[in-house]
Amino acid sequence: MTRILIADDHAVLRHGLRALLESVAGWDICAEAPDGREAVRLARELQPDVVVMDLAMPELSGLEAIGQIRQAAPRTEILVFTVNDGEQMMREAFRRGARGYVLKSEVNEQLFAAVDALARHYPYFAGMAAQAVLEGFLRNAEDHPAGGGQLTSREREVVQLLAEGKSNKAIAALLSISPKTVDGHRAAAMRKLGTRSLADLVRYAIRNGLAAP
Repeated sequence: MTRILIADDHAVLRHGLRALLESVAGWDICAEAPDGREAVRLARELQPDVVVMDLAMPELSGLEAIGQIRQAAPRTEILVFTVNDGEQMMREAFRRGARGYVLKSEVNEQLFAAVDALARHYPYFAGMAAQAVLEGFLRNAEDHPAGGGQLTSREREVVQLLAEGKSNKAIAALLSISPKTVDGHRAAAMRKLGTRSLADLVRYAIRNGLAAP
């Protein structure tokens, strides 16, 4: 039995994807996650075989969730299932531990093959562009970090949550840190990115897939 976790913030898409994947004999959807933080928690708890993961999700972006799931569930394979066809985003997803990348526009052609490959611990990258990105990443990934690569993981979390409209107090409660520490991470992120306002941080978060436009 292949156990699959679906992580996407759109309930209708999750339910449709569940019905589609459960139509395959031997595949079972063990859980659904509406945001990145819940995806990490469920992956840690359930240790699924495959996570089908969107990139633009609330509270914790898909990119951040990929890295945390790799640590929490090393045997779990992660398939990115997204509308984002940007080469930079693909590179970063691969760098953080995704082993497959399928565009939502290719669902009928690629999704079944991708889940099957990852369940057997084989990588799967749909289309020539994705393969080209992977080859470039493998040659010299460290010399081509994605935008915002200089931020720490916690700084990226704070930037995303600020971009989603959460207050310092709410962020502090969510991350189990003090509001003063939130201020520190915000200031550090702004300094590293050369931004001067919250609006600049929001624009950065949208450009780099940390928040939906």
